[in-house]
Amino acid sequence: MGHPQLQSIHVHPVKAFRSIELREAVVEPWGLAGDRRWALIDAGAKVVTQRGHPRLARAAAELLPGGGVRLSAPGMEPLTVAVPRASDTVPTDVFGDKVETVPADGDAAHTWCSTYLGAPMRLVHLDSPATRRPVDPEYALPGETVSLADGYPLLLTTTASLDALNSLIARGEHAAEGPLPMNRFRPNIVVSGTDAWAEDGWSRVAIGDVTFRVAKVCGRCTVTTTDQRTGERGKEPLRTLGRHRRMRVKLVFGQNLVPLGPGTIRTGDPVRVLG
Repeated sequence: MGHPQLQSIHVHPVKAFRSIELREAVVEPWGLAGDRRWALIDAGAKVVTQRGHPRLARAAAELLPGGGVRLSAPGMEPLTVAVPRASDTVPTDVFGDKVETVPADGDAAHTWCSTYLGAPMRLVHLDSPATRRPVDPEYALPGETVSLADGYPLLLTTTASLDALNSLIARGEHAAEGPLPMNRFRPNIVVSGTDAWAEDGWSRVAIGDVTFRVAKVCGRCTVTTTDQRTGERGKEPLRTLGRHRRMRVKLVFGQNLVPLGPGTIRTGDPVRVLG
């Protein structure tokens, strides 16, 4: 193993929209500042992701000062959306968690999202991540909370593990789909300079001056088969993960992290394995 370092940082201002790469990011208890504080919900108030709407891969959201977003997507006029002034909340279903969120003010944002996806949608904001949604108690310490991410504040992946996975894909029946880029896995932080799959054995890591607890390995879903440029789906990496990276009933790649304190991380920061 070489000298592990933070290669890249990614946030997703609207859940399921494409990621934004940053040079530095503030680490908050529930994740990176600006990451997944907004989401779309359907007519039943269930959170909407690329699982059911792969076209979301082509939608983008620029994070604005104060927490608002500027939405853009193919065929759509860009739209700026401010953090809601209202405080009325709607019970939102985030993979079985009931989370109170605040709908965007007025109709413009909801109309924009509904038009793009061709189905009734609302854009909602998580106003108080410190109180709204606890981390899964099976893997949490008391008081830990999370944004509108799938389940944990941050997702870490490594370039060495992606290289190893792409080598396996190249020898398989769907080799033409590879090599896959890292954005298929929608990480927050990407680490270089490790051995392949070294992160499987980590329990605590420090990135710069910030320490993180490794909560659990990340189980992967059909979103990883979605080309983040086109929204088109294939078979990989799930076919190869199913053969080589199956843990119990999950196909796994990457590790879920919980911050143990606040701070700022920057690309190039050293990554130290503490346990």
